[in-house]
Amino acid sequence: MITFIKYLLIMKAKLLFILLILFISSYTFGQNTVGVLQNSENSYNGYTLFSAAKDTYLINNCGEVINKWTSNYDTGKTVYLLGDGSILRAGSIPNSSIFFPGIGGILEKKDWNNNLTWSFTYSTSTYSQHHDAVPLPNGNILMNVVEVKTKAEAIAQGRNPANVKSTLFNEKLVEIQPTGTNTANIVWEWSFWDHLIQDFDSSKANFGNVKANPQLLDINFLSNQPASTDWIHANSVQYNAQLDQVVVSSALLNEFYVIDHSTTTSQAASHFGGTYGKGGDFLYRWGNPLSYRSGSTADQKLFGQHFVHWIPSGLTDANKIMVFNNGRGRPIDYSSIDIINPPVIAGVYGFSGTSYGPVNFDWTYMDTVNPVNFYSKIMSSAQRLPNGNTLIDLATSAKFIEIDSSKNIVWEYISPLSASGILSQGDDPSLNATAPVFRVKRYATNYTAFTGKNLTPGKPIELNPNISFCSTLSISKQDISNQLQIYPNPISDIININTSIPIDRVEIYDIYGKLIKTSIKSKHINIENIAQGMYFAKIYYKNKLSTKKFIKL
Repeated sequence: MITFIKYLLIMKAKLLFILLILFISSYTFGQNTVGVLQNSENSYNGYTLFSAAKDTYLINNCGEVINKWTSNYDTGKTVYLLGDGSILRAGSIPNSSIFFPGIGGILEKKDWNNNLTWSFTYSTSTYSQHHDAVPLPNGNILMNVVEVKTKAEAIAQGRNPANVKSTLFNEKLVEIQPTGTNTANIVWEWSFWDHLIQDFDSSKANFGNVKANPQLLDINFLSNQPASTDWIHANSVQYNAQLDQVVVSSALLNEFYVIDHSTTTSQAASHFGGTYGKGGDFLYRWGNPLSYRSGSTADQKLFGQHFVHWIPSGLTDANKIMVFNNGRGRPIDYSSIDIINPPVIAGVYGFSGTSYGPVNFDWTYMDTVNPVNFYSKIMSSAQRLPNGNTLIDLATSAKFIEIDSSKNIVWEYISPLSASGILSQGDDPSLNATAPVFRVKRYATNYTAFTGKNLTPGKPIELNPNISFCSTLSISKQDISNQLQIYPNPISDIININTSIPIDRVEIYDIYGKLIKTSIKSKHINIENIAQGMYFAKIYYKNKLSTKKFIKL
């Protein structure tokens, strides 16, 4: 009887110990302030690319660094991972003649090993690449370019002299074909300057009926902005290969424009030619019908938006247009992710006779409880993922979140990069001026860029990381549960891994993220000398990773 009571007391003590460990673990995980704050099994597993200052990072869902590239130049905003594993990145170079937020000026390609394979400078006293430069399927690159026009040139085009300073910035698109290691051929151009209208001065160029010509841009429309040299401020350019169309976003005019890419450069400067017969005139525009004298203030839907793009085929809401709607200029400051379903058939957009539809968004995400908690005044992005989730970058706070189809947050990350250096786990990012992140993109694990590459995860970016709670879920939850298990659990001496898959290595971490033990190519790991507590076994196999939680008795 005494022995049985003693056994019960021992079992009760063990149970209390397990419950205490679970409580401590839960408490500890809630303390993360930077890096991965949450990684749910419903998150889309892939590799996330972002750039800040001179560095570009590729991380997995646990925030571990898969690869890193370093440039001599601060980011000029955009960065893409190309199919061969190299990156295309814009760098910011000084330009004393053009003061322009988001200035770039130099494009670089670096291979997977950070070797510079091509660079091209497109920056003079009269023009510069800025913000975005999208790689095209044919290997060319399409750039946002700011161009300086004199006051006399602006007035000659019909600009109200009261709204011109010494210069006025025009925006155009320039397509280049990379050659050699530091050169490129210009193969196509399109410019807003060729598609203007005005009703201010009948003696100047472009005079006409603004309302009757929505395919043109009113050179005197300011969208409630004060007169400024930076008038349009295009902040992104994206391409639709199926339609051979381009979409350009104007943050200051609060709308976006779709144009025909099939034109020649001469056709792009005219009102005729191309697949759709309109030359370089707008095929479609949306966001602020006041720009062409339609509707009222209430009809403005976009406010300083960024990363306007078509959702790729095969994804939820494919071929619709997604935008990060920053919200600057709304009655209260809040951001939203919005999707527009354009009235388009075979690339031809419908027009009601007064304005371009639709009247409302097709889908929206925002903080419905307290909208001001979800806000980024500038930059930012949103991306629809293959599993229907949406990856969001709140640029000014360098916070990335992923929401599922029910709009629940399933992954959350705060960049630890700040003006003062790399933050440590536990630092408050709101007090350390985290470096803004222009755009974030996640790539599928089967993307061609990763073929033959070493994808072994390195340490997270932040100092003193804590990712012991995190699993990258490299294969589906069902596959993991069927093919890879550890037993027994709780464990007193030997971890056994039940799987037919060859194991590369196993790493044992405590709840603070400290590496305790490493085992190579073994499915049986002796842990009898490890102290009691909760641990995590990170099991690497076939360039994949699974994390299992266990208790050591």
